Amino acid sequence: MKDLTERIKILGNQFSLHNKVELQESGEMMLPFKFRQKYEEREVEHFQKCAPAMDFFHRKDDILKVNKRFRYPVFAPKNARNCHEGILMLHGLNERMWNKYLPWAEYICHETGKPVILFPIAFHMNRSPECWFNPRDMMPYVENRRSKLNAPNCSFANVALSTRLTQSPLRFYVSGRESFFNIVQLLEQIKDGDHPLFAKDASMNVFAYSIGALLAQVLMLANPDRLFTETRFFFFCGGSIFEKMNGSSKEIMDSEAFKRLYEFYTADFNFKNDYIEEAFKSMVLTETNQESRELFFSREAGSGKVKAITLAKDTVMPTYGAEEAFGPDAGKEIITEMDFPFNYTHQTPFPTNRKIDTNLLDDCFRSVFDKACEQLI
Repeated sequence: MKDLTERIKILGNQFSLHNKVELQESGEMMLPFKFRQKYEEREVEHFQKCAPAMDFFHRKDDILKVNKRFRYPVFAPKNARNCHEGILMLHGLNERMWNKYLPWAEYICHETGKPVILFPIAFHMNRSPECWFNPRDMMPYVENRRSKLNAPNCSFANVALSTRLTQSPLRFYVSGRESFFNIVQLLEQIKDGDHPLFAKDASMNVFAYSIGALLAQVLMLANPDRLFTETRFFFFCGGSIFEKMNGSSKEIMDSEAFKRLYEFYTADFNFKNDYIEEAFKSMVLTETNQESRELFFSREAGSGKVKAITLAKDTVMPTYGAEEAFGPDAGKEIITEMDFPFNYTHQTPFPTNRKIDTNLLDDCFRSVFDKACEQLI
């Protein structure tokens, strides 16, 4: 990777969810694929009907077509087909644009030779209406929310998610559960040989960032249809137990929404009491299923199936939260804490719009993603 700042601009300009793009510099391709939600759709809709419509958007969650039918991008080696291996990339909370992840996916694809699927979480990225992230559309609701609630860090970027979670914190779990089902559907499609890019029974490793790591941990623990028995995982700025996370941020959700979310899930949360919920609960409070969770991750660590990089100045997904999630023994094997010699945040680990030496930025980027590629190869 040379000049991450410039690469983000180039890939952002070339990116398309509708057309194949050949990347001359790296030799990879960006390919869009269609997804139509089918697996457990009725269950998801049943619970989405209970969530209220928002002032800023009057359609209810269960009829939002952009969340049910969408496209997802894949970075693939040139002329790739019938691929026997791939990598699934999961993003962070309240993300609306793929730009940050494009050089991440390109680098991993180039270094491993494997296609990288950038899969959107429910009601995120291109699975949410564009107006939810439009300053002109959302600023009136920001002012209204600030005037009524103690939420000084409410912003146009987080007001949609903040409002949705304040009104119904159950949305966090239901959307995660929906994403869980979507990923199972995608991997079953690949396993059955019904994906145009992959061969039948192709294997899939996972790169997960931020809240995507929580989703990946639930998938690991639940292991639906044993789809993840042989999967290798790499977490970046993620892996924390829920109770040690801090999502209050202008880019993620405001303080009132995070308070509501935290209180809801650290109390006696019950939803359906099945194996998926049990896996999720194991990742909420340190003491919930602690012995079995730590034993599970100890086995995974022993086989080298999971690695994580945390950042020293990350206050959203702190290192000590990941240590509590994995347990003291497994944590030593799984977690590597890094720090960079420039100002960064959880949301922007590689700041490309500040006066940082480009060579230094590129070196720090490679220090993370070379380890990711080594784990996912």
